Amino acid sequence: MSDHLSRFFLPVTIAIGSFLVLYTAIFRPAYFSGTDELATLLFVQVLLVAIWKYRVRFFPLLLATFLWAGMVLPMNVAWTSGRWIVLAVGALAGLVAYARDQRYSFTTFHLVAFFCVVSALVSAAVSAYPSLAFLKATSLLLLFLYGSTGARLAVAGRETSFLSGLLMGCEWLVYISAVSYFVFRSEIFGNPNSLGAVMGVAAAPVLLWGILKSERPTTRWRRSFAFALALLLLFSSYARAGIAGAVVSCTLLCIALRQYGLFLRGVAVSLALAALVATVTPLHQQPADSLTSAFVYKGRREDGILASRRPIWTETVSAIQVHPWLGSGFGTSVTSMEVAQPPESFESLRAATREHGNSYLAISEWVGFAGDVPFLALVMLTTVNVGRALGQMRRTRNVLSSAIPLAGVVVAGLVHAAFEDWLFAPGYYLCIFFWTLAFVMVDVVAGSALSTANAARSAQRAWNPAHNTATLAR
Repeated sequence: MSDHLSRFFLPVTIAIGSFLVLYTAIFRPAYFSGTDELATLLFVQVLLVAIWKYRVRFFPLLLATFLWAGMVLPMNVAWTSGRWIVLAVGALAGLVAYARDQRYSFTTFHLVAFFCVVSALVSAAVSAYPSLAFLKATSLLLLFLYGSTGARLAVAGRETSFLSGLLMGCEWLVYISAVSYFVFRSEIFGNPNSLGAVMGVAAAPVLLWGILKSERPTTRWRRSFAFALALLLLFSSYARAGIAGAVVSCTLLCIALRQYGLFLRGVAVSLALAALVATVTPLHQQPADSLTSAFVYKGRREDGILASRRPIWTETVSAIQVHPWLGSGFGTSVTSMEVAQPPESFESLRAATREHGNSYLAISEWVGFAGDVPFLALVMLTTVNVGRALGQMRRTRNVLSSAIPLAGVVVAGLVHAAFEDWLFAPGYYLCIFFWTLAFVMVDVVAGSALSTANAARSAQRAWNPAHNTATLAR
């Protein structure tokens, strides 16, 4: 929004808003008598404030809205519906703002994301629950549209402040979660797998980067304490997918940055915290024989590592064989043969979904082999961006690089998604967080590569005697 338009639009908006509020208070006082009406008015005000400072405020609002809706907190039911309004407004406002910005363009990554949406919409047409499948495909469209426009604008030119805010948000989330779980014994994330997902995919990689970039000792110690709390929460969840995601992500980051000493210290601290959790709060109310038995086998070594996943994966593979080409419909699964009579409400549509235990198997069941191509291509492009980011870290060893926390979160998410089916479920807050950062990483990695190439060309010209002589001659 231009300065001239801003100076004109703000007073007009305030005047119109004040007139509407005054009119309603005088002639329609009943509108302010109920808590629902007041909550709606407050929600609209917050949304307008976020739109006014779109690049700075909207992403925190979007993330907080989805996080609140997915947690066991007051008014989480209201945010379950309100989050879609926030996402829709963010996507549309981002598209308008993006159309005015000439600095960025769409790439192959964004084109593939568009084909993913097309694939989801096509599969919705053949679903046994077409209305639900179409709504879920629309939510995927809004998510990818926001990631392609609004999220990129939120980071453009302010990578440092954006990631510093993300780091601070993860730190506070860890503190609040630790107080809730360890002091008040309140499981605000609902189930252990969600706690493990948040701590393993989001908190651990970002806080590790925060430790690496800390310049003052007090800041480093504070973030190290938060990182230890995140690991303590992660181990207390006994969520193997979250633990695996954090281990792979943090290991790759340390190796790419050649922080071998930090890696060894992290391993020692992790083992100590895991032993503490296994001793104080054992999973089956009795201490396990070893850490491997406690966290890998969960006390059931005779059943094997994948005992809890194998039946679910087998059922998903069988469902894929029933609808191999176009799938069962995006976000839906045929769990009952009684599909001739459509459900009357979305509450009864819960029967149309089930657990898959693997995001990649889930998308194969939903869209079939024909629709699977763009989704797998999108995952592959995301993996390629991670590889480029790790390669840049290996060459530069720059701990201040914006690509470090993004790559850490994306790596942890890709690993975690192999054991949980959230990767293409826009209603889940981790899906919003993951894909937003995945879209942002496209520009960050490309910008880092361009900066490195320019620096290399500058250094080459500086050390090229022929070039220097020609420059002096001119």
